[in-house]
Amino acid sequence: MNSPSFVSRVQKYWKEYLITGMFGGISTPIGQLFRNSVYRFILSKMGKSVCILPNVRLIGTSHIAIGDRVKLQPSAYLHTHGNPIHLGNHVVLDQGVNIRAGGGEMGVYTDGISIGENTYISAYAFIAGPGSVRIGRDCLIASHCSIYASNHIFADRNTPIHAQGLTMKGVTIEDDCWLGSGVRVLDGVTIGRGSVIGAGAVVTKSIPPFSIAVGVPAKVIGTRGSDDRSAALEKALALQN
Repeated sequence: MNSPSFVSRVQKYWKEYLITGMFGGISTPIGQLFRNSVYRFILSKMGKSVCILPNVRLIGTSHIAIGDRVKLQPSAYLHTHGNPIHLGNHVVLDQGVNIRAGGGEMGVYTDGISIGENTYISAYAFIAGPGSVRIGRDCLIASHCSIYASNHIFADRNTPIHAQGLTMKGVTIEDDCWLGSGVRVLDGVTIGRGSVIGAGAVVTKSIPPFSIAVGVPAKVIGTRGSDDRSAALEKALALQN
């Protein structure tokens, strides 16, 4: 019980608890200045010119790496559960974005959640492990999107669903993708580079690069930049978003 690893975990917890508790809620410019100074002592990495606004909640800070010029809006919530969360340079997490790497509490350790450079995650989006999630660079994730890198196994009718375990295949969203408002992305999916997913779509299967997909479940209705991209296709996408 008094092993170095246990003592180290307790020390990290209290350091994180005290620093985020003291400085996390200060709303004045001085508060941001304090956060930029002292959060460097608890985060795995903190780049230059980071902007962490008031009431951002960070749990498991020793597993959180933040690049240069990242902006975390009020009420953003990041919980590592022992797995890494990495935010690349110029990432923006809007108000109420909720990111939970998951897994560590179950003894499951993965590559965690990684968000590439210049990606914008809009208000109240939800991203959850414990499978790995990789979002590429230059992506736009609209408000209220949900990305789930796990799914319940339910094949056995004689065993409660909660006791049958989880799939943890992971989710990949490649560079330069746009997910419209309220899109749901399920475990095991890869959304190919440059794709556009219409608002409210539920993505249950992988999407090829440069696709335009809409609906429940999401179906590809066209390809970006192709000759057959008609005005009707543009109109359909506009109605979705």
